Amino acid sequence: MSLETLGLGLCFEDLPLGRRFRTIGRTLTEADLVNFIGVTGMTEVLFTNQEFLAEESDIRRRVVPGAMVYAFAEGLLVHATMQHTGFAFLEMQLTVHAPCCVGDTIHVQCEVIEARRSRSRSGRGLVRTRNEVLRSDSTLLLSYTPLRMIKAREA
Repeated sequence: MSLETLGLGLCFEDLPLGRRFRTIGRTLTEADLVNFIGVTGMTEVLFTNQEFLAEESDIRRRVVPGAMVYAFAEGLLVHATMQHTGFAFLEMQLTVHAPCCVGDTIHVQCEVIEARRSRSRSGRGLVRTRNEVLRSDSTLLLSYTPLRMIKAREA
């Protein structure tokens, strides 16, 4: 008996120009921040010193690196769109619009802004999305426009 596999990503044909979708949300925790700083070595006082935040920073809450917000946004997208179908991350532009802090819940809104067949690889498409990472109060935190190589159902 053959069973359908759930959780597989979207193929090129599922991502036409103009398609829009959003991910589920995820709350960024203190443990997430500590683990991210430890793995990346981003030990800047802005992320590691609460006295600095209280006395010298314009941001009083426990701020997280923009790189962490981006990484968590990508994690939300991988589960929803790229399992077994995303073949390459080719390029992007990224802008940080506002700070994100421990306790904030984020989600990603995506719009397909470019979709074309690959000329160099049969059975592949190139898809660029405009990804906006928003806090639960709708504040825009990050925007980025990745170009990815995606599996196509048809050659």
